[in-house]
Amino acid sequence: MFDKAVQDALILWATIDPIGTLAIFSALTAGMSVTQRRKTATRAVLYAGGVLIGSLLIGQVLLTAMGISLLSFQLGGGIILFLFGLQMIFTENDQSSGKEPDHNVAIFPIAIPATATPGAILAVILLTDNQIYPITQQLMTGLIVVVTLAITWVMMFFSDRILAVIGSGGASLLTKIMGMILAALSVQLVMNAIGVEQWANIGP
Repeated sequence: MFDKAVQDALILWATIDPIGTLAIFSALTAGMSVTQRRKTATRAVLYAGGVLIGSLLIGQVLLTAMGISLLSFQLGGGIILFLFGLQMIFTENDQSSGKEPDHNVAIFPIAIPATATPGAILAVILLTDNQIYPITQQLMTGLIVVVTLAITWVMMFFSDRILAVIGSGGASLLTKIMGMILAALSVQLVMNAIGVEQWANIGP
Protein backbone atom coordinates (compact mmCIF):
# COMPACT_ATOMS: atom_id res chain seq x y z
CA MET A 1 0.00 0.00 0.00
CA PHE A 2 2.78 2.44 0.95
CA ASP A 3 4.77 1.62 -2.19
CA LYS A 4 1.72 2.29 -4.38
CA ALA A 5 1.02 5.54 -2.55
CA VAL A 6 4.57 6.74 -3.23
CA GLN A 7 4.39 5.66 -6.89
CA ASP A 8 0.99 7.30 -7.38
CA ALA A 9 2.16 10.51 -5.72
CA LEU A 10 5.24 10.71 -7.94
CA ILE A 11 3.31 9.98 -11.15
CA LEU A 12 0.49 12.40 -10.36
CA TRP A 13 2.88 15.13 -9.23
CA ALA A 14 4.87 14.73 -12.44
CA THR A 15 1.84 14.64 -14.75
CA ILE A 16 -0.12 17.45 -13.08
CA ASP A 17 3.21 19.30 -12.70
CA PRO A 18 2.28 22.07 -10.24
CA ILE A 19 5.62 23.83 -10.79
CA GLY A 20 5.25 23.93 -14.57
CA THR A 21 1.63 25.04 -14.17
CA LEU A 22 2.79 27.80 -11.84
CA ALA A 23 5.04 29.27 -14.52
CA ILE A 24 2.26 29.13 -17.14
CA PHE A 25 -0.25 30.61 -14.69
CA SER A 26 2.08 33.51 -13.84
CA ALA A 27 2.63 34.34 -17.52
CA LEU A 28 -1.08 34.22 -18.42
CA THR A 29 -2.22 36.29 -15.42
CA ALA A 30 0.58 38.87 -15.48
CA GLY A 31 -1.84 41.69 -16.36
CA MET A 32 -4.41 40.82 -13.69
CA SER A 33 -4.90 42.20 -10.20
CA VAL A 34 -4.14 40.00 -7.19
CA THR A 35 -7.87 39.38 -6.68
CA GLN A 36 -8.36 38.34 -10.31
CA ARG A 37 -5.36 36.01 -10.19
CA ARG A 38 -6.63 34.28 -7.08
CA LYS A 39 -10.13 33.87 -8.52
CA THR A 40 -8.57 32.42 -11.67
CA ALA A 41 -6.48 29.99 -9.61
CA THR A 42 -9.56 28.76 -7.73
CA ARG A 43 -11.64 28.30 -10.89
CA ALA A 44 -8.83 26.55 -12.74
CA VAL A 45 -8.25 24.01 -9.96
CA LEU A 46 -11.99 23.32 -9.61
CA TYR A 47 -12.33 22.71 -13.36
CA ALA A 48 -9.22 20.51 -13.42
CA GLY A 49 -10.44 18.59 -10.37
CA GLY A 50 -13.76 17.90 -12.07
CA VAL A 51 -11.99 16.50 -15.13
CA LEU A 52 -9.60 14.29 -13.15
CA ILE A 53 -12.16 12.98 -10.67
CA GLY A 54 -14.54 12.34 -13.56
CA SER A 55 -11.80 10.35 -15.30
CA LEU A 56 -11.24 8.37 -12.11
CA LEU A 57 -14.94 7.52 -11.77
CA ILE A 58 -15.99 6.77 -15.36
CA GLY A 59 -12.76 6.54 -17.35
CA GLN A 60 -12.57 2.76 -17.18
CA VAL A 61 -16.29 2.41 -17.98
CA LEU A 62 -15.78 4.44 -21.15
CA LEU A 63 -12.82 2.30 -22.16
CA THR A 64 -14.87 -0.87 -21.65
CA ALA A 65 -17.73 0.57 -23.70
CA MET A 66 -15.29 1.27 -26.54
CA GLY A 67 -13.86 -2.25 -26.33
CA ILE A 68 -10.40 -1.15 -25.19
CA SER A 69 -8.73 -3.46 -22.68
CA LEU A 70 -6.96 -1.99 -19.66
CA LEU A 71 -3.79 -3.85 -20.67
CA SER A 72 -3.79 -2.12 -24.06
CA PHE A 73 -4.54 1.19 -22.40
CA GLN A 74 -1.72 0.63 -19.90
CA LEU A 75 0.73 -0.05 -22.73
CA GLY A 76 -0.41 2.92 -24.81
CA GLY A 77 -0.70 5.14 -21.76
CA GLY A 78 2.79 4.22 -20.60
CA ILE A 79 4.22 5.20 -23.98
CA ILE A 80 2.34 8.51 -23.96
CA LEU A 81 3.46 9.25 -20.39
CA PHE A 82 7.04 8.55 -21.49
CA LEU A 83 6.70 11.07 -24.33
CA PHE A 84 5.09 13.51 -21.90
CA GLY A 85 8.11 13.12 -19.60
CA LEU A 86 10.47 13.78 -22.51
CA GLN A 87 8.48 16.89 -23.37
CA MET A 88 8.90 18.14 -19.80
CA ILE A 89 12.66 17.61 -20.08
CA PHE A 90 13.30 19.16 -23.48
CA THR A 91 10.54 21.77 -23.93
CA GLU A 92 10.73 25.19 -22.34
CA ASN A 93 7.66 26.57 -20.58
CA ASP A 94 5.62 29.04 -22.61
CA GLN A 95 6.21 32.33 -20.87
CA SER A 96 4.22 34.47 -23.30
CA SER A 97 2.06 37.01 -21.55
CA GLY A 98 -1.71 36.65 -21.84
CA LYS A 99 -4.30 39.39 -21.57
CA GLU A 100 -7.42 37.26 -21.93
CA PRO A 101 -10.26 37.58 -19.39
CA ASP A 102 -9.60 35.55 -16.26
CA HIS A 103 -12.63 33.25 -16.71
CA ASN A 104 -11.37 32.19 -20.15
CA VAL A 105 -7.77 31.37 -19.20
CA ALA A 106 -9.02 29.57 -16.07
CA ILE A 107 -10.63 26.92 -18.29
CA PHE A 108 -8.14 26.94 -21.15
CA PRO A 109 -5.21 26.63 -20.97
CA ILE A 110 -4.72 26.68 -17.17
CA ALA A 111 -7.26 24.01 -16.13
CA ILE A 112 -6.99 22.05 -19.39
CA PRO A 113 -4.40 21.11 -20.55
CA ALA A 114 -1.91 22.74 -18.13
CA THR A 115 -3.29 21.21 -14.88
CA ALA A 116 -5.55 18.35 -16.00
CA THR A 117 -2.97 17.31 -18.56
CA PRO A 118 -3.53 14.41 -20.98
CA GLY A 119 -0.83 12.59 -19.03
CA ALA A 120 -2.65 13.15 -15.74
CA ILE A 121 -5.94 11.88 -17.18
CA LEU A 122 -4.21 8.76 -18.48
CA ALA A 123 -2.43 8.26 -15.17
CA VAL A 124 -5.63 8.54 -13.12
CA ILE A 125 -7.33 5.85 -15.22
CA LEU A 126 -4.32 3.52 -15.14
CA LEU A 127 -3.77 3.91 -11.40
CA THR A 128 -7.39 3.01 -10.56
CA ASP A 129 -7.75 -0.13 -12.68
CA ASN A 130 -10.64 -2.11 -11.13
CA GLN A 131 -9.04 -5.43 -12.12
CA ILE A 132 -5.79 -4.68 -10.29
CA TYR A 133 -6.45 -2.32 -7.40
CA PRO A 134 -9.04 -2.76 -4.61
CA ILE A 135 -11.39 0.07 -3.74
CA THR A 136 -9.23 1.16 -0.79
CA GLN A 137 -6.24 1.76 -3.07
CA GLN A 138 -8.43 3.56 -5.60
CA LEU A 139 -9.72 5.85 -2.84
CA MET A 140 -6.12 6.48 -1.83
CA THR A 141 -5.30 7.46 -5.42
CA GLY A 142 -8.29 9.81 -5.46
CA LEU A 143 -7.06 11.38 -2.23
CA ILE A 144 -3.60 11.89 -3.75
CA VAL A 145 -5.23 13.63 -6.74
CA VAL A 146 -7.09 15.98 -4.40
CA VAL A 147 -3.96 16.71 -2.33
CA THR A 148 -1.88 17.38 -5.46
CA LEU A 149 -4.53 19.75 -6.80
CA ALA A 150 -4.69 21.49 -3.42
CA ILE A 151 -0.93 22.03 -3.53
CA THR A 152 -1.28 23.32 -7.09
CA TRP A 153 -3.94 25.80 -5.93
CA VAL A 154 -1.75 27.05 -3.07
CA MET A 155 1.18 27.53 -5.46
CA MET A 156 -0.96 29.49 -7.94
CA PHE A 157 -2.59 31.47 -5.13
CA PHE A 158 0.84 32.64 -3.93
CA SER A 159 2.52 32.53 -7.34
CA ASP A 160 4.27 35.89 -7.08
CA ARG A 161 5.95 35.02 -3.79
CA ILE A 162 7.01 31.52 -4.87
CA LEU A 163 8.53 32.62 -8.17
CA ALA A 164 10.35 35.43 -6.38
CA VAL A 165 12.11 32.76 -4.28
CA ILE A 166 12.90 30.01 -6.81
CA GLY A 167 12.96 32.12 -9.97
CA SER A 168 11.92 30.99 -13.45
CA GLY A 169 15.18 29.05 -13.82
CA GLY A 170 14.53 27.08 -10.64
CA ALA A 171 10.99 26.27 -11.75
CA SER A 172 12.30 25.05 -15.11
CA LEU A 173 14.95 22.86 -13.45
CA LEU A 174 12.45 21.22 -11.08
CA THR A 175 10.08 20.54 -13.99
CA LYS A 176 12.86 18.79 -15.93
CA ILE A 177 13.75 16.64 -12.91
CA MET A 178 10.12 15.55 -12.56
CA GLY A 179 10.10 14.79 -16.30
CA MET A 180 13.01 12.39 -15.82
CA ILE A 181 11.20 10.66 -12.95
CA LEU A 182 7.98 10.40 -14.99
CA ALA A 183 9.88 8.90 -17.95
CA ALA A 184 11.35 6.22 -15.67
CA LEU A 185 7.99 5.42 -14.06
CA SER A 186 6.28 5.20 -17.46
CA VAL A 187 8.87 2.66 -18.62
CA GLN A 188 7.92 0.59 -15.57
CA LEU A 189 4.24 0.76 -16.62
CA VAL A 190 5.11 -0.52 -20.10
CA MET A 191 7.28 -3.31 -18.66
CA ASN A 192 4.40 -4.40 -16.42
CA ALA A 193 1.96 -4.35 -19.36
CA ILE A 194 4.08 -6.60 -21.59
CA GLY A 195 5.23 -8.82 -18.73
CA VAL A 196 8.95 -8.11 -18.94
CA GLU A 197 9.42 -8.62 -15.21
CA GLN A 198 7.75 -12.04 -15.37
CA TRP A 199 10.07 -13.09 -18.19
CA ALA A 200 13.10 -11.82 -16.30
CA ASN A 201 12.15 -13.86 -13.23
CA ILE A 202 11.90 -17.13 -15.16
CA GLY A 203 14.97 -19.25 -14.49
CA PRO A 204 16.94 -21.14 -17.17
